[in-house]
Amino acid sequence: MKPTELPVPAPVPLADYLCFAVYSTNLAFGKAYKPILDVLGLTYPQFITIIALWEQDNQTVSGLGEKLFLESNTLTPLLKKLEVMGYVERKRDPEDERQVRVSLTKTGRRLREKGLKIADLTDATGLSPDEFQELQKAIVTLRGNLINSL
Repeated sequence: MKPTELPVPAPVPLADYLCFAVYSTNLAFGKAYKPILDVLGLTYPQFITIIALWEQDNQTVSGLGEKLFLESNTLTPLLKKLEVMGYVERKRDPEDERQVRVSLTKTGRRLREKGLKIADLTDATGLSPDEFQELQKAIVTLRGNLINSL
């Protein structure tokens, strides 16, 4: 090696990448939720869509997509499936025909009673309530920082 050449640093192990830690944790959440969601007959994206509508019903498709970080080409088929399942209905906004609004049906609202009872994985995380809250806030901050850096 010439005196002016710097040694090539060793590659960083995959386990040391924060992005991989977040990605693999997301996969673990998916596996943990699968038996719960199978009982409800929903996928995880369908479930979080229902939760967003429990939080605020009668949202525009575009507003719902922003909240869920889903593009319309992903959200529209998901909503169509939830509509066929009888959980949501989509209607043109009478005040702005360009907008489509999504609302829960009675069946979609009733799903809340069943879903909230079985879909709490707080204990599975092994975190105390304070640790859980701190981690959730840190992840939201991280997400916001990444979005703002684009």
